[in-house]
Amino acid sequence: MAQVSIREVTKIYNGDSVAVDSINLGIENKEFVVLVGPSGCGKSTTLRMIAGLEQPTKGEIYIGDRLVNNVPAKDRNIAMVFQNYALYPHMDVYSNMAFALKLRGYSRKEIDMRVREAARILGIDHLLNRKPRELSGGERQRVAVGRAIVRKPLVFLFDEPLSNLDAKMRVQMRTEIHKLHLKINTTMVYVTHDQVEAMTLGDRIAVMKDGKILQFDTPLNIYDKPKNKFVASFIGSPPMNFIEGKIIKKNGKMYFEEGAFTLKILEKMYDKLAPYIYKDITLGIRAEDIFDKLFASNSTPGNTVRVICDVVETMGSHNYLYLCVGEHTFIALVESYNKPQPGSTLEVVFDMEKVHFFDPSTEETIV
Repeated sequence: MAQVSIREVTKIYNGDSVAVDSINLGIENKEFVVLVGPSGCGKSTTLRMIAGLEQPTKGEIYIGDRLVNNVPAKDRNIAMVFQNYALYPHMDVYSNMAFALKLRGYSRKEIDMRVREAARILGIDHLLNRKPRELSGGERQRVAVGRAIVRKPLVFLFDEPLSNLDAKMRVQMRTEIHKLHLKINTTMVYVTHDQVEAMTLGDRIAVMKDGKILQFDTPLNIYDKPKNKFVASFIGSPPMNFIEGKIIKKNGKMYFEEGAFTLKILEKMYDKLAPYIYKDITLGIRAEDIFDKLFASNSTPGNTVRVICDVVETMGSHNYLYLCVGEHTFIALVESYNKPQPGSTLEVVFDMEKVHFFDPSTEETIV
């Protein structure tokens, strides 16, 4: 079994620089977990502590039932794929993949079987006699992954392995890594700052900021039910729109009032929003939940806003509309045929079933 358990782990550098702050993380056997967050959030440090390349200042790390805090990296039965490939330039692909097995004293027959099996899985069996300088970036990354596969570890660790690839190759390699997990069915922990990689690869995602895990859940739950404003803004492209305003009450109904417009709040949200009546609050809504009224079927007097279209970005299958109202600018994602003229006035519909409200001081999700 290859569960990974991180219990109250803290990493402090130079006595006062906290890189990881009392995190808890339980990764199930054969699960693909992604650590995602901005630079400096502690995700790579967490991965390096699992690998044994860094020692935790406090807390415990288990791989399976084994406490590994004091176990050297070479004895943890893990394999790590780095951002920079780290291939030996004087060795061919076969030798690069076989090197770790030779150091561990495997027989020549076992090494050959493992190398060729890994090469076949990754589609690089025709490259075994080439040197790294003769390979493309994507091929080098496959070799780096292959070098990890041959060891048949309990846990695979990936530290931003696609960062050096161009956009097209990143998409291709993302698909390859996903297929690889399905084939070899082993626990994987993957670090990235790219939320698209996180959403498409992970069985579960840990969103990190300032050394803390803010939310650990499935991609869909994190997208639809973010725990706070940071998670809501970091996960999703384009980021969630945020509009500052107040909750008001008229004739027994609740409304969100921005100043330039008012939106009617659904009754099922009343109980949680009651403490915020006549107080500041932040409304959040994703771009795909804002519609041009001309093409919307859910328009009502309480969810329609008159806006100015500032910029139209044509993306091929869809358009991004940058809309202005009051002091706010927000983005709507619409169909490609919906292309208003920049500077024109239009009415848009907010899907009030999909809005979120955040406490302006704590930034925690209210509803």
